[in-house]
Amino acid sequence: MDNLTFASTEADARAVEAVEAHHAALAGALTVQATALADLARAGRADDAEHARTQLLAWCRDELVPHALAEEGSLYRAAAEQAEARLLVEAMLAQHRAIVGLVDALEAARDAVSAAVAAGALRSLFEVHLAAENDQILPLLVAAPHVSVADLLGDLHEMVGGSGEAAHAESACGCHEVDPAGWPELDARLVPHKIRHATVFGALDAVAPGASLVLLAPHDPVPLLDQLQAREPDAFTVDYLARGPETWRLLITRRAG
Repeated sequence: MDNLTFASTEADARAVEAVEAHHAALAGALTVQATALADLARAGRADDAEHARTQLLAWCRDELVPHALAEEGSLYRAAAEQAEARLLVEAMLAQHRAIVGLVDALEAARDAVSAAVAAGALRSLFEVHLAAENDQILPLLVAAPHVSVADLLGDLHEMVGGSGEAAHAESACGCHEVDPAGWPELDARLVPHKIRHATVFGALDAVAPGASLVLLAPHDPVPLLDQLQAREPDAFTVDYLARGPETWRLLITRRAG
């Protein structure tokens, strides 16, 4: 069952939805990139793994870390003013430091296996961190008197959406060759319905030109594909690998040119 956050104003409700959707997009992008890096390392494709590490590191520096810093200056600062939340905020700040440390470890990795381990740890910590933000920080701020989440967000671009361009500036190996068995998978069945589409879109933002993502869905995701077409017209091709009855598998490929 999805967790619900009740807001007293329409503006705050939309702000909370924007933050949660951006969190889902970040999680999706990190998942697909960390999974791709791990798969390449496992396959012994050192050159491709190094390219995937470089792309993931650029995304972390351009998207993930700025998002964390933006939160510290707005959401966390406001939450820390609530006496009951000070220890929570301290814990969340400690997680931010750990996240930055794992990004540094990803940068310092000298081989594909070490890079994959750092990326996997980063993914796991980030998922726990986002759950705490969605389930504890946002509800606390919405419930606090005289706090407007919409005002806190303001025009903070880093908080509710980056360009995503760094994630797919180049293809994973540069050759645009499609290998369905080697692409990372995203199991949308495991994602809460409320943030499922945002998570998939975040994952697809991280798919390089000529590269693919295998999507597992609990039903034929026609509404999602329609939204994807409206969001990025003709940017992807879709091939059905399996059509139910319990699981749909789709190979979604970003066009190379």
